[in-house]
Amino acid sequence: MQKSFKDHLSVTLKGMAMGAADVVPGVSGGTIAFITGIYEELISTISGVNFSLITTWKEKGFKAMWQQLNGPFILALFTGILISVFSLMRIANYLLENHPILIWSFFFGLVLASIWYVGKQIPRWNVKIFLALLIGAAVAFYIVSLPPMAANDSYLYIFFSGAIAICAMILPGISGAFILVLLGAYKRITEAAHDFDFQTLGVFGIGAIIGLLSFSKILKWLFVHYSSLTLAVLTGFIAGSLNKIWPWKHVLQTEMYGDKEVVLQEASVLPWNFDGQPQTLYAIILMLAGFFLILGLEIFASKSSENANATN
Repeated sequence: MQKSFKDHLSVTLKGMAMGAADVVPGVSGGTIAFITGIYEELISTISGVNFSLITTWKEKGFKAMWQQLNGPFILALFTGILISVFSLMRIANYLLENHPILIWSFFFGLVLASIWYVGKQIPRWNVKIFLALLIGAAVAFYIVSLPPMAANDSYLYIFFSGAIAICAMILPGISGAFILVLLGAYKRITEAAHDFDFQTLGVFGIGAIIGLLSFSKILKWLFVHYSSLTLAVLTGFIAGSLNKIWPWKHVLQTEMYGDKEVVLQEASVLPWNFDGQPQTLYAIILMLAGFFLILGLEIFASKSSENANATN
């Protein structure tokens, strides 16, 4: 189905929202893709990248290949992501350094509402679905609670780090950057980017591409054959990640990566046990703002869908 300019602009705006999440360590762009209703199309599009595209290009031309690839969607989405990453990176870093409790509170409310939103997509709940949600939540909670592994500089390890981190980036609830910290590869990759070490970045990139194309095919298959169970597990992933973005933390371990201090391990505490100014009232207000923003987007999307159906 041909999409209008308005549809592509909407995808670009959703890409900007994903990019805004990706610049915040601990928040997954996959969660935003789910909230904005483009997650399954994103997975389906990525999984459709294969050698048949080259055959289509040779036999039918670039335009046919571009349509088979769902190129307009990819272009619109990644344009939005890049705009957001480059424009919001400094703002996000400033807020995280100077107002961490407030920005984490907003994201906590946003992600909390997204649990309700994603869970609502499951048409019928039963014991099996509920167990899948609990398993997803337990796995995500365990992952975000793990201590970081020792660094490993081998290229094979860098390759697999890229494959695993990119899989985490497209899973709602789990941050790819956080997975790199857990794997002990964050320092190596950031140093490679700083030093223009294209060999290391190339190995990492190849791992990321292979991991993304492989994992997206698995996710697409799961959505086709086990849609409700997959949605339940992903809802659990989002719920289990809440511990990572809880606003009040006690830092247990940090490490300097160049001039940047990265938190390796921390523990969630209640506001009244926080070592510092908890800003509880403002934090609650921003949690509610994040929560009701998702509810507002959901209502807006429902009305847009109803209007579109009425027009057709």
